[in-house]
Formats: sequence, C-alpha cells, structure tokens
Amino acid sequence: MAEATEQQNTAASAGTNDSKRPTRKTRTGEVISSGMNKTIVVQSVTRVPHAKFGKIVKQKKKFYAHDEENKAKTGDTVRIMETRPLSKLKRWRLVDVVAK
Repeated sequence: MAEATEQQNTAASAGTNDSKRPTRKTRTGEVISSGMNKTIVVQSVTRVPHAKFGKIVKQKKKFYAHDEENKAKTGDTVRIMETRPLSKLKRWRLVDVVAK
C-alpha cells in the first residue's frame, strides 16, 4: 500500500513541475525597426494615470525581440513574449504578427 502511494506521489510531483512555472509576460506593440538580422524593435504604448494629477498619459517603451524567420516588417503590429536573455539587449521573442 505504501509503495503505491509513493509511486503516485512521484508521478504527481513530476507532472507538477511544469505547472509551477510562472506565466511569461506578453506585450503587443508596433514594429519600429526591422533592419537587423533576426531582431526587431517593438514599441509598446501603455496608458496609465498620472501619479499626481490623474490624467491618462501614454508611456512608450522599446523592446528588442528575436524574430527567427524575419517575418515582421516595420509598421506591423506584433505580439512578443519574454524569454531568457538572448543577447545584450534581447529578452523577448516574437510570438505572432497580429496585423500587417
């Protein structure tokens, strides 16, 4: 009886290692540069209230993303996902092209 419980616990813990992995951040933005090989620069615009005055302001942030197949071109809207560091600046990878 104890052996069966041990085997179930071992099997259950092996399956739960994948589920404990945190979800990765995703961003949607516009490609502002695609001149580099396998790299795109994506600008993401976030609308947040100003800390003191409460007015909605836009915050722009640039992300360097890995584009393995050079699919994205300047002006495209894309979805990117965070990943391990790929180079000095690249910490994101292209998931898909949302709009051309």
